[in-house]
Amino acid sequence: QVQLVESGGGLVQAGGSLRLSCAASGRTFSSYTMGWFRQAPGKEREFVAAFSSGGSTYYGDSVKGRFTISRDNAKNTVYVQMNSLKPEDTAVYYCTAGPGGSTSVRRIRDYNYWGQGTQVTVSS
Repeated sequence: QVQLVESGGGLVQAGGSLRLSCAASGRTFSSYTMGWFRQAPGKEREFVAAFSSGGSTYYGDSVKGRFTISRDNAKNTVYVQMNSLKPEDTAVYYCTAGPGGSTSVRRIRDYNYWGQGTQVTVSS
């Protein structure tokens, strides 16, 4: 069982930056693929980024070049640095963990564990 706790959300102006963190419980953090999804009101949950257990990173098209995912296995923490934020980035951001070793990382069903989410609001 893995428990995930997100932090770092808040209100920021367009063009600004935020860094979200996700602290995970458990002793096998490094074996998981870690991901971030987001969900805006009235929209489906959307893939943001993932960092595989093997060290590969993946990004959704809407955030590529602006967001950077990283992980610190010694701290059981995954981060997403969000730069050049836009109002359309406003959403609840969810941290998620799934089995490592797979190259399928963009679907909700690729993951087993989810955090409660943290709100990011970007004002224009």
